[in-house]
Amino acid sequence: MSSKTVMCIGIPRENKPGETRVALVPSVVSDIVKFGAEVFVEKDAGLPASFLDEQYIKAGAKVVKDAKTLYSSVDIALKIQPPTSDEIKLMPEGITLIGLFWVLADKELVKQFTAKKMTVFSMELVPRITRAQSMDVLSSMSTVAGYKAVLISTEHFGKFFPLLMTAAGTVLPANVLVIGAGVAGLQAIATAKRLGAKVEAFDTRPAVKEQVESLGAKFVEMEMPKDAETKSGYAKEMSAEFIKKEMEAIGSRLPKIDIVISTAQVFGKKAPLLITEEMVKSMPNGSVIVDIAAEQGGNCALTDAGKAVVKYGVTIVGPVNLPASMPVHASQMYSRNIVNLLKNIYKKEDRQPDFSDEITGGCCVANKGEIVNEMVKKAFGGGGL
Repeated sequence: MSSKTVMCIGIPRENKPGETRVALVPSVVSDIVKFGAEVFVEKDAGLPASFLDEQYIKAGAKVVKDAKTLYSSVDIALKIQPPTSDEIKLMPEGITLIGLFWVLADKELVKQFTAKKMTVFSMELVPRITRAQSMDVLSSMSTVAGYKAVLISTEHFGKFFPLLMTAAGTVLPANVLVIGAGVAGLQAIATAKRLGAKVEAFDTRPAVKEQVESLGAKFVEMEMPKDAETKSGYAKEMSAEFIKKEMEAIGSRLPKIDIVISTAQVFGKKAPLLITEEMVKSMPNGSVIVDIAAEQGGNCALTDAGKAVVKYGVTIVGPVNLPASMPVHASQMYSRNIVNLLKNIYKKEDRQPDFSDEITGGCCVANKGEIVNEMVKKAFGGGGL
């Protein structure tokens, strides 16, 4: 931070194509102001998510005309998407960035951070511990993705979801299989059940069986390893032999399944391939696969990220950036996560980050241009850029 006596926090307009969310919504601006900060918002930053400049001004923020003016006015910038090279050029040396930057897969971005001596906190690195639940943006955005994925499936499925008994005859409920019972998967289960579908779910972690069944779904059983998740709560990458057994368990269900919502991902790695082309062939004509893992390579061999394709009579949808398709609530949830993280980082009276704190230290990528995160160092061969 600079020597300014008041924290100055900026909210730029996201400029990645298709991104409609905003990092801070008007309703939480007052929380930041009460925390002792001035809030600057780029003109129309909230407009794609239906939040007007007038709402920010009423909440106590100052609206500035463009990104250049914004970055020259602030110590800290709150973002969603990683900044572009052109955006970084507008930023002053030593600025602090907080956002969802996916740094483990972007060495060039980290090099730009260090070149400008930035302090960077990347929210996907927030440790999954109880104290950090209110800052867990991955869970928040997965909630949106799981819900939206089911709605997307209804657009491509030519049948009803619920059981209907009508004068024209009885309509049987849709059979839905959800692969992965993390936050996105559980939300998909709940949404499909609300729509009246018959739902089954599969996951490599036996511990989630109770959660699946509590939502009214059937848990697909198979022999599970005892250590299917990391200490941080992420699914582990499994052996090739185990994935083969996993695929057999999934494949045995597919001939009777109308909708597959696939959510299986491994943090920091390519998504596991769980549905082969041959398995797609076994599905009923007119069935649908919505592959939430499309951006990480996809769980289905035929997934094409950002597109809906039809193969063997099956529609395979590979949606990208699902949270941006529901920008109002996604922005509200993201805002609460980022504000809670901000308050944790700057909780000391002198408003200096306490890097000994497990959350602050865990999600800090670089401090004043020096890489401090061990996962980032390991990903880039010991930290050499």
